[in-house]
Amino acid sequence: MRFLYIVRSSQTDLHPTPALMEAMGKLADREFKAGRMIETGGLLPPDTGAEVRISDGKLQIIDGPFVEAKEFIGGYAVFELRDKEEAVAMAKEFMQLHVDYMPGWNGVCEVRAFAAPPGTSPELVCDVQQRG
Repeated sequence: MRFLYIVRSSQTDLHPTPALMEAMGKLADREFKAGRMIETGGLLPPDTGAEVRISDGKLQIIDGPFVEAKEFIGGYAVFELRDKEEAVAMAKEFMQLHVDYMPGWNGVCEVRAFAAPPGTSPELVCDVQQRG
């Protein structure tokens, strides 16, 4: 199954330490080589982005930063894993790096499975996506 990891935090003033970046790089390298990690990336701060919203049937474009935002997404990763249990175990390992190499940081790694089209098993969707 394919999973999306979304890493978010409300601590906009903290940036990853060099030690954390090195540890995450080693983890990513291992997971890419094993074929489990498909893609990963960090995101720029919200003030560099925009939102396109629909409210009362009308489109609105709002440039960042977003006043109502309590958290921001700092990065993401896409994994191909057996099941939710393996996905949670991998997220736990990733978040432990933050505990070890960035004391005082608070955040969340949300783990979400990709949806399969109606009438299709998630395994078939993952196989088709891998073959491109």
